[in-house]
Amino acid sequence: MTSTPEYLPLPLFDDHWRADPLRLAVAGYLARYRGETRRHAESDLRAYLTWCAERRLNPLAARRPHIELYVRWMQETRNYAPSTVSRRMSIVAGLYRTCVIDDLLQHSPADYVRRPNVPPESPTLGLSHLQLEAHLAAARLSANTSDFALVCLLGLLGPRIFEACALDIGDLGEEHGHRVLRVVGKGHKVVLIPLPPAVARSVDRAINNRTDGPLLLNTAGRRLDRHSATRRLRHLADDAGVRLPFMHPHMLRHTYVTTMLDAGVDLRDVQIAARHADPRTTMRYDRARTTLDRHPNYILAAYMASGT
Repeated sequence: MTSTPEYLPLPLFDDHWRADPLRLAVAGYLARYRGETRRHAESDLRAYLTWCAERRLNPLAARRPHIELYVRWMQETRNYAPSTVSRRMSIVAGLYRTCVIDDLLQHSPADYVRRPNVPPESPTLGLSHLQLEAHLAAARLSANTSDFALVCLLGLLGPRIFEACALDIGDLGEEHGHRVLRVVGKGHKVVLIPLPPAVARSVDRAINNRTDGPLLLNTAGRRLDRHSATRRLRHLADDAGVRLPFMHPHMLRHTYVTTMLDAGVDLRDVQIAARHADPRTTMRYDRARTTLDRHPNYILAAYMASGT
């Protein structure tokens, strides 16, 4: 069994954390977040602190070249996507920024670190309209009634996977004559999402006669988590004959956005429905959807159809 690296942030609160400036800095930084956001920030920060521990580098003594080497390691050794590198660097920069605020450091070593350019198009491609229909059909025939509810929720309402897995039966309700679902999103922001009749039927079928507890259950009868959800979606994709290189829950959220755009919904309304704080996030989905559909090669081929 390997020992815990010296600079690993967990446990954050023990008998020694007050005497350790790094643990205090990490605890103070992560305390700015809650719920899933804090869990993801902690995971990204743990990766950096582990990298430092493996090189016997005190993160509070790191200089800009060290951070540049960390970026290069993520790019060339781990082969992370630019968006992943940029996200992890945001967390590292955030930690050092709070260290400067708390007078633990005079300046941040991450200030002038070069980050990779993140392409304007989303790297994730959603399902086509026919692929989504095939996925829904396969889920409807599944012996686990939560499968159909899961695909309906992700593909037709667009919650993030952690939001869907956290849903309880008590989150169902009515508001102004609409059946609604209470969803707790990023930053513990609560939103009421209306349930179209088809989605409501799938949810009622998954609940059956239960009156409380998780809305979505795994095959063992316990709350569905994101890992189980990913495995179920891949299994359903195989049953539906949908051939995708890497099926994961976010593809259905992506499909939710692109299908609305295909249906003619205004970009601003799609942004509100998807709960994107920045309209540029929604535009990334739109660019990925139309880059191939509007490619001039199709226009040229149609123009030259008589000769080909």
